[in-house]
Amino acid sequence: MTAMLGELSLAGGFAAGLASSLHCVGMCGGIASSLTLSLSPNGSRADRVRVLLFAQFGRIIAYTLAGAALAAIGTSLYFGFDRAEAHHVMRWAGALVLVYIGFSVMGWAPALSGLDRLGQGVHRFMGARLGGAFHAASPVLAGLVWGLLPCGMVYAALLYALLSGSAVSGGLVMLGFGLGTLPAVTAAALGLTHFHAFARRPGTRYFVGAVIVMIGFASAAIPWRALAALCGIPLD
Repeated sequence: MTAMLGELSLAGGFAAGLASSLHCVGMCGGIASSLTLSLSPNGSRADRVRVLLFAQFGRIIAYTLAGAALAAIGTSLYFGFDRAEAHHVMRWAGALVLVYIGFSVMGWAPALSGLDRLGQGVHRFMGARLGGAFHAASPVLAGLVWGLLPCGMVYAALLYALLSGSAVSGGLVMLGFGLGTLPAVTAAALGLTHFHAFARRPGTRYFVGAVIVMIGFASAAIPWRALAALCGIPLD
């Protein structure tokens, strides 16, 4: 059961990350391109790919730590209430967040990308300045800062992590989220337009959204008594 929960957390986060890259690859792709050019201005293509991968590694670390921290906070908060009921509510709320993300990606619910407009100015500024500010520093450090930039899909994934029930599950959610963003963001930074075009196809969005919805239903369908026994939550 532990393995199942971990796989669902990782899979849910990965699907959400892939969905995120379908709608915000332009902003993150621009930041990634700026980083590679600033941190490796005279390097070969291989050097730029290396810088890009290290920056992405830092970004994923930031996501994972944030997810684990928020989940730990969420877990400590529900200990102040009836554990069985609170954990039950958190699990269903997390499943609903995933289902909403999936419907949003498919266009059946208001788009989460609207939240990104609040951070567009920050993204434009950081896209131009981030690489220069960390010119003498590690790409991983630049990636850590990159991971803290505002993004509607990141916030949605963090909400799912908050409700995941444990720091480990929250970290897995955001680790999966970061890994899910890798293909499209890397392709955008390297100028691979064919991949970007594929990611923007309606069929791709429907498929990814449906996968997220199914993972949400699966996480809600795990028997409550099994979860309670796993987490040591009294049923009486």
